[in-house]
Amino acid sequence: MPRNFLRIYCVNTVCLLLCFTFYSCKKSEQNYVPKPKGYNRIELPQHVYQKLTESHPYTFEFSKWAKVLPDTFSTAQKDWLFIQYPQFDANIQLTYKPLDNDQTKLKSYIDDSFKLAGKHQIRASSIQEQRVLTKSGRTVTIFKIEGDVPSPYQFYTTDSTNHFLRGAIYFPVATKNDSLAPVINYIQADMLQLLNTLKWR
Repeated sequence: MPRNFLRIYCVNTVCLLLCFTFYSCKKSEQNYVPKPKGYNRIELPQHVYQKLTESHPYTFEFSKWAKVLPDTFSTAQKDWLFIQYPQFDANIQLTYKPLDNDQTKLKSYIDDSFKLAGKHQIRASSIQEQRVLTKSGRTVTIFKIEGDVPSPYQFYTTDSTNHFLRGAIYFPVATKNDSLAPVINYIQADMLQLLNTLKWR
């Protein structure tokens, strides 16, 4: 009798352990949630600005942490610049065109600005156009391009008679802009500082 009792006790104990193990595994499977993808923390320097001293038909303030370089594209003209951010592998490209009081040129340059922003339509989740009045009373049209695109912001401004300036924040390749959101916001603030301090010469 004790031997049978011992056998039954052992069988019951093994069954209980198996049931408990199975329940624990099932429960852990149900509660398993993959961790969201993480991004490296990006250290952003404090905003400090300096005045553009080079001889161009315009002047403005730009980041102390950026370099001003001539545009190297084959189609670049004399007063086209890159404001380059080496630490972020990004730049603000500026293209300047004189108007010579020619309204046909003005219309053409504005049309080109819309076309260049529209080229991102394929990858963009949205393109928002906004007109902004700067502190100096200058009207600027800004395109905010959302999605995994190489240029999250573009803009143009003009005095309608003599000067036309177009700009774009560029990263070398289309990027996951969720991961670069702090950098994009940082350079956007510099872009607004540039526009708020822009003066024609």
